[in-house]
Amino acid sequence: MKPKSKKPLIGALVGAALVGGALLGAPALLGSAPAAAQEVEVWKSPYCGCCEGWVNHMQSAGFSVKVHTVEDVDAIKAAKGVPDNLVSCHTAVVDGYAIEGHVPASDVRRLLTERPKVKGLSAPGMPQSAPGMDMPGQAYDVIAFGAPDGNTVYAHH
Repeated sequence: MKPKSKKPLIGALVGAALVGGALLGAPALLGSAPAAAQEVEVWKSPYCGCCEGWVNHMQSAGFSVKVHTVEDVDAIKAAKGVPDNLVSCHTAVVDGYAIEGHVPASDVRRLLTERPKVKGLSAPGMPQSAPGMDMPGQAYDVIAFGAPDGNTVYAHH
């Protein structure tokens, strides 16, 4: 008499583990649900079109964006501690960090993951290759500002 195969038993056990894991909410077995979108609050001038391009970039990257259109963006920059030499056209805040100008979403995600002791990130001026400007060819730096040791280059694009 030939012994019965153990494959059906193993298959049944694996299936039960997957179903049981799903019922218990075990994300490691079936993949995790996407996290809620991180909210970015943006203050921008009504006269700057490239700011909308950056807002679209952030939304495409999965961020939830709340836009405040204001006449005086400089007051927001000062309140958020953006140094005068690092200003750009719009200012945003995400999870307590200031984001000045056309900082790529990938740098914002890295900031939120690493959580360095800085006030925020800036893409000073309006770099032509930055998200929202979308004119390739100009290299630019993203600067981390407000650190105890001073400002540093956070990313080079």
